Amino acid sequence: MHSSLPKVLHELAGEPLLGHVISVAKSLVQTRGGRIRVVTGHGSDQVDPFVIAQGAEVVHQHDQLGTGHALQIAMDGLASGGQTLVLYGDVPLISEEDIAPLLAAGESDLAVLTAVVSDPAGYGRIVRDGAGNVISIVEHRDASENERAISEVNSGIYAAPTSLFQDLLPRLTNGNAQNEYYLTDCVHHSVASGREVHAVEGAVTATMGVNDRQQLAELNQLLQKKRRQALMMAGVTLVDPDTVYLNGSDIHIQPDSIIEPNVTLNAPVSIGSHVTVGFGSHLTNVVIGDNTVVKPYTVAESASVGTNAQVGPFTRLRPGTELSDATHVGNFCETKNAKVGEGSKINHLSYVGDAVVGKRVNIGAGTITCNYDGAYKHQTTLGDDVFIGSNTSLIAPVTLGDGVTTGAGSVITTDVEPQNLALTRSKQITIAAYQRPKKTKD
Repeated sequence: MHSSLPKVLHELAGEPLLGHVISVAKSLVQTRGGRIRVVTGHGSDQVDPFVIAQGAEVVHQHDQLGTGHALQIAMDGLASGGQTLVLYGDVPLISEEDIAPLLAAGESDLAVLTAVVSDPAGYGRIVRDGAGNVISIVEHRDASENERAISEVNSGIYAAPTSLFQDLLPRLTNGNAQNEYYLTDCVHHSVASGREVHAVEGAVTATMGVNDRQQLAELNQLLQKKRRQALMMAGVTLVDPDTVYLNGSDIHIQPDSIIEPNVTLNAPVSIGSHVTVGFGSHLTNVVIGDNTVVKPYTVAESASVGTNAQVGPFTRLRPGTELSDATHVGNFCETKNAKVGEGSKINHLSYVGDAVVGKRVNIGAGTITCNYDGAYKHQTTLGDDVFIGSNTSLIAPVTLGDGVTTGAGSVITTDVEPQNLALTRSKQITIAAYQRPKKTKD
């Protein structure tokens, strides 16, 4: 990957590669029971905290002596009962649908997930006898020319009774081009002991790993396409599907909503019905209610928007923004840590931060809540039916009661009682026949 970040922590569709695999494992554990152990080696100082945060156990492989050695370490101290499933942190598109038949085949014998691919270069080959029975798996580096012509490849994903793995693993040797203990050799030893090996053919995507950034991009396109198709089948319109990016699995959009081109959604995202998300919008950790219009080039993060609201175009909703029903936040406006009441409008060129805004408030163009004094943040509170004139500066902490009006261009520094007008406009001076300065030619 040519990166300081360990490969399994590179993100695929908004989540680390390893996160995709752990997520599948968690789902299996919920339905079947068991535990998840992740073997880490290179970059463990970065990988281990992620694994622990996901609720899985960490097992260290201090010397990278191959996949067979890694599984030996992972199984250290396990009882002999039950079944063991082997997954890989850089094979992220594996699904429960792929795994279910593998687990069924591996209840009493060794089972391996395979796929038939058009370009098997780099993969271990599944070698069968004349009767079609699996007799071995040969790594690409160790394969003969005839073996390299085989198109059925090993995914590296196995299932078997735990006791069988405990019997097979001590038999592994490192007499190969890599001087490593190959997990694939379990197939040979299982056959040699008279046991059957089951090859379960799965989807090609289940075997696809990531070894460079090009492969990462290719898998991202596959996963994005799958997520887009699922949304459209559920009744969501994607105007130009190939330009919509869905990062993270926790993205839920109700039917009859429309997602315009070049939109990025970063989970968690919850969007109601009959919502339009406009061209070029970028939404992260948002909740949007029914019948709301998000106009083009809106950027929102850790924010919520009610029903029948309008946001954008060119609006930024920063963390802590809570827009109630029927609110409007418009052109080149920014909000942060602001609760905006039902029916209130912030339509043009305004910044509202650390504020509580009541119902039916109109905030004029160019209004700023001056919330930071250089050391601390302070709150602005506006009651219901407040009308803020254009270019008003509200110097927090300050509270304006219900029905207050401020004059355009005012700087409000003290609280205003309900129904009052507050303005700090200096008297206009007019100079008759004023001559502007002019440049001289020299």
